[in-house]
Amino acid sequence: MSLYTDYITVHVRLSAYGDALIYGSTEGHRYVPGVDMKQRLFAWHEASFYGTELEVQQVQELELVVLPAEQVLPFFAERRLLEHITWNWEEEAQELIRLAPALQACIDERRFIPSLANFQAGKLRWTWDETALDAQTRKEIVRSSPEFREGLRAAFSSLVFSRCYGTETASSDLRREYPMLFTKDGAVAGINEQAWLISIGWKADAAPFRPLLQLLEPDDQEPVWRLKLVLQDKLDPSVLSQVRLGEDGYASGVWPDAWTTHVRERSVGWMEHLRASLPGTVRSGQSDDIFSKPLSDAAAWQFLTTDSRRLLEAGWQVLLPAWWEAASRRKPKLRAKVRSGEGEENAKGSGSSLFGLDSIIQFDWRVAIGETQLTEHEFNELVARNERLVKFRGEWITLDPVLLKQIGQMMDGVDSSRGLSFQDVLHLHLQRSEGKPGRGTQEDEDELQEAPQRVELEVELNAHLERLIGQLGSQSEWPKLPVPAGLKAELRSYQYDGYSWLAFLRKFGLGACLADDMGLGKTVQFITYLLHLKETAADSDVLQPSLLICPTSVLGNWQKELNRFAPSLNVMLHYGSRRSGGETFHKSIRQADIVLTSYATATLDQDMLKEFTWESLCLDEAQNIKNAQTKQSAAVRGFPARHRIALTGTPIENRLSELWSLYDFMNPGFLGSLRAFNVRFIQPIEKEQDEERTKQLQKLVKPFMLRRKKKDPAIQLDLPDKNEMKTYIHLTAEQGALYDQTVSDLMNRVQKLEGIERKGAILAALTHLKQLCDHPILLTGEGSEPSPDWDEMTDTAMLISRSSKLERLLDMVRELREEGERCLIFTQYIGMGDMLRRVLQQELQEPVLYLNGSTSKSARDRMIDQFQSRTLPHDEQPNVFILSIKAGGVGLNLTAANHVFHFDRWWNPAVENQATDRAYRMGQTKDVQVHKFISLGTLEERIDEMLESKQQLSDNVISSTESWITELSTEALKDLFTLRSDWGE
Repeated sequence: MSLYTDYITVHVRLSAYGDALIYGSTEGHRYVPGVDMKQRLFAWHEASFYGTELEVQQVQELELVVLPAEQVLPFFAERRLLEHITWNWEEEAQELIRLAPALQACIDERRFIPSLANFQAGKLRWTWDETALDAQTRKEIVRSSPEFREGLRAAFSSLVFSRCYGTETASSDLRREYPMLFTKDGAVAGINEQAWLISIGWKADAAPFRPLLQLLEPDDQEPVWRLKLVLQDKLDPSVLSQVRLGEDGYASGVWPDAWTTHVRERSVGWMEHLRASLPGTVRSGQSDDIFSKPLSDAAAWQFLTTDSRRLLEAGWQVLLPAWWEAASRRKPKLRAKVRSGEGEENAKGSGSSLFGLDSIIQFDWRVAIGETQLTEHEFNELVARNERLVKFRGEWITLDPVLLKQIGQMMDGVDSSRGLSFQDVLHLHLQRSEGKPGRGTQEDEDELQEAPQRVELEVELNAHLERLIGQLGSQSEWPKLPVPAGLKAELRSYQYDGYSWLAFLRKFGLGACLADDMGLGKTVQFITYLLHLKETAADSDVLQPSLLICPTSVLGNWQKELNRFAPSLNVMLHYGSRRSGGETFHKSIRQADIVLTSYATATLDQDMLKEFTWESLCLDEAQNIKNAQTKQSAAVRGFPARHRIALTGTPIENRLSELWSLYDFMNPGFLGSLRAFNVRFIQPIEKEQDEERTKQLQKLVKPFMLRRKKKDPAIQLDLPDKNEMKTYIHLTAEQGALYDQTVSDLMNRVQKLEGIERKGAILAALTHLKQLCDHPILLTGEGSEPSPDWDEMTDTAMLISRSSKLERLLDMVRELREEGERCLIFTQYIGMGDMLRRVLQQELQEPVLYLNGSTSKSARDRMIDQFQSRTLPHDEQPNVFILSIKAGGVGLNLTAANHVFHFDRWWNPAVENQATDRAYRMGQTKDVQVHKFISLGTLEERIDEMLESKQQLSDNVISSTESWITELSTEALKDLFTLRSDWGE
């Protein structure tokens, strides 16, 4: 009885990709269905999950089972089959069965090689090492059909990839060990397989020498370029034997006897390889011409720049002149050499003498190639020789035609007879490559390997300009100026440096941005600068007034500080409905040293203000012009001035375009047009985080921006432990009108009242006036609580616009929050505290705490813990704490804050100090900045003056109660309460 139940003939065809296309037939010559075939033939085949993963394709009436290429050799080498079926193998299947074990053994023993034919076609494929196969196997492969051999090689290659390089680690190792396998454009024409495998490092070269192509430069004995074929001893690289190749490809020459066999085996391949590898100019005529005839300058240049690289990629070793590597790396530089004495005359003279970015600097052209510097005349003479490789002053230099053309175009593009502007000189110097003049840095050289060469335009400064630009970049080099005699203040060291820096930049007509942190005294530094201008002006100088533009909320502060620190300066306020215009304005400013105005007023009166060339133009809170497209920004940038200064604690709030707007005001045109700045810096930095462009921009802006922070060690040592500042603020027009009306009503009433009724009316009016100084809503009552249809964005903006105090507070809090600092805000009115919490929370988009007399103890403790915390999530951490001065003025430890704002004034300084001490106490690690808000022209200012001057008032007269005011006469009341007319709209 037979053990076999079926009889199946297996037919196999290998595709060009190595897949095996398999079908079966029965004894009756019927085809086996594809599903049946894969279930039977691959029942024990684990790699295909017992045939389940194999694909079945329909080709006419045949159903073919597709065995993937990487599984073909293992399957036919092992043939684990069902034993109850008689398997008959047709001819191609039998070939696979005979060859598969030997080929799989090659892979197991890693005796395979990359295929040269496939590499030449731009692909990486593997084939078997012929030496690993026995003679019978090699014969059988040779006798097989070309289609079968192609499919067999594809199946072999797929299995190598799968077994040996199927992981990312193995693939990376292959790339690292044999990088030339992955060179797509490698020139290998004419090279045999053995030589190629040696050239890529796959096989070791047993020859005792290596063939080299050597380029010899002209010398005294032979003043021509020559190319030679030499053999280099591997043990002693200094030993070189010159050889010639005949027409038959065999080499002749003198070499050690032990080399002869190796030379004869290889030399025919050299000739064939050279013919395929040497293109263009060098490969002309017979092969012997390559070595027998001298090379022209153009041919030598092509060999150095192009052919030598192609030969290296083709596996040749090339020996070039020793100087070539360094010479080829050098970037040619076109230099504008500033003539001696340029820039000196303009910079001499008095403090008002200006140099300016538009000043013209005369120069001469120099071309630097390596350490060789050519004058314009010498350069033109060399160009006229029409040579690319020139020996000049004993040193070989390269004259790339492309670069020569660039140099010529750059020279033609600048009229040397007109000179360069100082702005051009400054740009070129600040953007120059680091390193010694005339020598590219390693970074430059590395860049040359990756990018086409280009000519750099540099500037070579004379001694005077070298010193000037050195001073721009080094604080220790700033001139030491005397402090103006008229200054009524003691400058801290960093404030003295800031004033000196402003005066130094003015001397050379360079705009400045003083960007110190809030609280470091930008105001006093600028005031000192103004005094310096006045006191150092020569008798012959006609000193024009300076113009300062600032937010409305700080106008009063400036007038107070100018009067306090520089009483000798004549200050003119140009603001409000009663401001002068026309001829009156022209006459008024002749007596002024400084004119103060607001951004809004400057925009309204821009035509009149443009008529003057201001001695200096200063913008306080200069971030107000961050949007270059606004009318306000365009107006102030258009005012003529001999020197421009920007004061700001936040030079950039969100985008680099803000920096451009600031610098376009300070030094018009220095950063180019906004469109060019966007292409060169904004897009690469903001979108691509380009570090190189960031460094370039930093080099350009650094000389004109002075920014010191409170946390800087040198600054902290100079600052006092507690720094108190008064912030003077105008009333809005609405506040002023309500204030006048309240005072008028009071004056009418007190003339008719007596005793307790009079005292009550005075105290009520006093409360109303103090509330008005904070916000008119506290008096009118409308909108004190948000309505159901309250629009946060719109209504918040309206609330801010109606109070200069609120507007100023918001600006200052924003600035300190950008620095990551925290603050306390004290007010005596619950309604004001509620409003502050609403506005600040909306504007800052972060939690804001508010503690008053109605806050429970548990809520009070929770608020303190939250504020003092350093561990809460960012979106939960409160950084602004509003407190009622009565409820929060004592008994609290709030050292997380280092800014304290007194939004409205208390009558007793001790009460304010106690409130300040919530932050200024044991545990405080930062200097505390105390800001006291005072509404100009109001009773707040009157009381502050009394407290400041102590006009023989004892602590019993000005006390924590306000009863002393009720005892004043009607005339004294009127003097105390009436709004001063010089602060009205």
